[in-house]
Amino acid sequence: MGVKTFRPLTPSLRGTALHDFAEITAKRPQKSLTTPLKKRGGRNNQGRVTVRHRGGGAKRSLRLIDFRRDKEGVAGVVASIEYDPNRSGRIALIRYEDGDRRYILAPQGLLVGHTVRSGPDAEVRPGNHLRMNLMPAGTMIHNVELTRGKGGQLVRSAGASAQLMAKEGKYVLVRLPSGEMRRIDAECCATVGQVGNVDHGHISLGKAGRSRHMGRRPEVRGVAMDPASHPHGGGEGRSGIGMPGPKTPWGKPALGYRTRRSRRSDRFIVKRRD
Repeated sequence: MGVKTFRPLTPSLRGTALHDFAEITAKRPQKSLTTPLKKRGGRNNQGRVTVRHRGGGAKRSLRLIDFRRDKEGVAGVVASIEYDPNRSGRIALIRYEDGDRRYILAPQGLLVGHTVRSGPDAEVRPGNHLRMNLMPAGTMIHNVELTRGKGGQLVRSAGASAQLMAKEGKYVLVRLPSGEMRRIDAECCATVGQVGNVDHGHISLGKAGRSRHMGRRPEVRGVAMDPASHPHGGGEGRSGIGMPGPKTPWGKPALGYRTRRSRRSDRFIVKRRD
């Protein structure tokens, strides 16, 4: 697993740094664990753009990932490490003793032939999934549940890991990648280890076309627009944004503006993110 660079034969190759895919062991996904992925171009069910700068891109299939890891007491062997175009981390195809096959997030260090388990009898070892009250303090974890039995919702991107800091009665204290310290129900489960593909942050696409292949459309600076299209627009030449602080296209403050809606879980947050 690493990053490869190129000889500067073209201007775009000069700054390009891409994955070498050395850890990938299967080129095609398990067909029974894929489903068609319809492109929506950032639009909701009413046809309105709710996420800007989305559209186009190469055709993809959605890999069905097992975030719940509810095959307790059944050992599984890693059959392959695969690329998933829908996420930054790698995925692992697990072949269980009962013949079932599932995809899981591939943690750092998990290789073909390794055995993974779920449930209270699982060892605290990368790739195994168990309740957090059964793990010692200091364990690095990912795929963390917030609600018992719902499946992992936190810490799922490439190179990410949280740390189990302490056990406090029916809660555990977890430090998330953002720096936030949060109490989580001790009966919730998590997967041991750090999500793989840790070099993802060193990737440089090198050219705009490669970004288009990923379904990202161009972004235009607000100061380059007219005043009817953006609050930063207008003026003669390079006139700046013309206001004390930047705003979104809809006039809301872009920096220092709190967007958190749910206050119900505030009591579980011990320390806000950095």
